[in-house]
Amino acid sequence: METMNTSSILSKEQLLRHWQGHRFVTRRVIEAFPEKEFFEFSVGGMRPFSGLASELLSIAVPALKAIISRDSQPYTEEGFVLTTKAEYLQKWDEATEEINRLWLQIPEEDFEKTFNLFGQYEFPIYQNIFYFIDNEIHHRGQGYVYLRALGIEPPFFWERW
Repeated sequence: METMNTSSILSKEQLLRHWQGHRFVTRRVIEAFPEKEFFEFSVGGMRPFSGLASELLSIAVPALKAIISRDSQPYTEEGFVLTTKAEYLQKWDEATEEINRLWLQIPEEDFEKTFNLFGQYEFPIYQNIFYFIDNEIHHRGQGYVYLRALGIEPPFFWERW
């Protein structure tokens, strides 16, 4: 009988802390926007940051719920009709707590299992989670450009707590 040796670089808890660190910085980007510009300002035809925040909110908790239930539903931003920056911050904080709760329901051995997220991203679960993080960093980068164009200093990306 052959025994499979595995090694890990990050623990499940470290991966969550890494993701939540990025979410903390993104929350600070949301806070940095003036109310009007959060909903209206964009560069080069890209969506305003409120639209990008809606996408991030539409991925994090719904995707974790899908992973736990193994229910691959199409991606949707329906249900995110928020009209103030304060509502976005509240929803962001609620999602942060929900992520922490849902994370506990994913057994460590499941991270290597393949899951077809939103019916279009068929990868091991850990790679789907990397997608959440990478997508957030990408959109936060757009937010940094917007803030700089508005003459606002964005938060330092390395200040994650």
